Amino acid sequence: MNTGRRVFALLVVAVVLALPLHANAQRTQAVTVYKSPTCGCCGEWVKHLKSNGFKVEAHDVADLDPIKQKLGVRPELASCHTATVGGYTIEGHVPASDIRRLLAERPKDAKGLAVPGMPVGSPGMETGPAQPYATLLFDKAGGTRVFARH
Repeated sequence: MNTGRRVFALLVVAVVLALPLHANAQRTQAVTVYKSPTCGCCGEWVKHLKSNGFKVEAHDVADLDPIKQKLGVRPELASCHTATVGGYTIEGHVPASDIRRLLAERPKDAKGLAVPGMPVGSPGMETGPAQPYATLLFDKAGGTRVFARH
C-alpha cells in the first residue's frame, strides 16, 4: 500500500474511533443550579447529577424566591434548590434519570420538572427509609401531571 493510501486509511480509522467520543460529549448536558450556601442536601443533589454525567455549575444565592418566580416555579412546586438545563426548569430533588428522559422526549408545552418538598429517599435526601414520591411535569399553562413515580 502506498503512503497516500496508508495515511487515508489511518484518517478513516481515527474518525470512526472518535465518533463515539464526540456523541458522548454532545450528550453531556450543562445544568445550572441555584442553591443556598448552607444546604447540605442541595450539595448532595449536585453530586448526584455529576455522578450521572451532567456538567454542573452551582451558584450559592441568599434568596431563591426571585429565581423561582423568574423561572415560573409556583409555591406548591417549591423545594430547596432550582436548576435549569436544556431550556427547562428543574425544581428540587429530581432524579437524573427523569431529567434525561425530559431532555430526550421534550414533551410539548413542558416548562420543567419538580419534586415538591424534600422527600426522604430522593437524590440528595438519602437520610432514612425512602418514601414514595412523584416527579411532576409542569407546563407553560400552569398545569401539572405525574411524570414519574419513585
